Amino acid sequence: MNALALLAALSGAVSIVAFQTGPWLLAAITKATTTILIIVHAARRNSDDAYARAISLGLIASLAGDVFLLWPNQGFLPGLVSFLVAHLLYLYAFTGGLRRGFALAPAIGYAIFAAVALGFLWGDVPGALRLPVVVYVIALVAMAAMAASMALRSGARDIAFSRMAALGAGLFVLSDTTLAFNKFAGPIALANVVVLTTYWLAQWLIAYSVRPAAR
Repeated sequence: MNALALLAALSGAVSIVAFQTGPWLLAAITKATTTILIIVHAARRNSDDAYARAISLGLIASLAGDVFLLWPNQGFLPGLVSFLVAHLLYLYAFTGGLRRGFALAPAIGYAIFAAVALGFLWGDVPGALRLPVVVYVIALVAMAAMAASMALRSGARDIAFSRMAALGAGLFVLSDTTLAFNKFAGPIALANVVVLTTYWLAQWLIAYSVRPAAR
């Protein structure tokens, strides 16, 4: 594990513990710091091609979402919009990473998963948030399906990086699903631990999917 990864892991762990036990300010600072370290990780790998730039911009949009969601009620909608932008940027990157056409199976799987999750949550989502939530879910699963398709259709040269993206996108779906059930359906024990752990693993893997620049 390199120094940057170690710092991100340490910062993330402190944030998770601080959110559980306090103080809130420490949790907030380390939450933002962890995502900033992941942004630095992506930028250090490569900043010269469209894929790398889209991933870095997506991480920056995610950082904005992290800050908004420090206030779960007032910041929920701005946070949702920030992460929507992040997913659209990731979707753009993964679409550009396709080499041999789109794989339909992941799209069907993620669509079924999204429909089932929304079906369970629908009655608990406030009316004013239903449209934004549906738009967000569509973008989220489209991003994840495209990442999986990229992994399935990649050549040998790209397969390791594409698999990182697909795994990261899948963890993002898990993180957001846990967050949604915790927010709308009722408290889940240690939800914040699950949400943040899977979220930062997802972002790190997506950042790691950026192919290093040629030296």
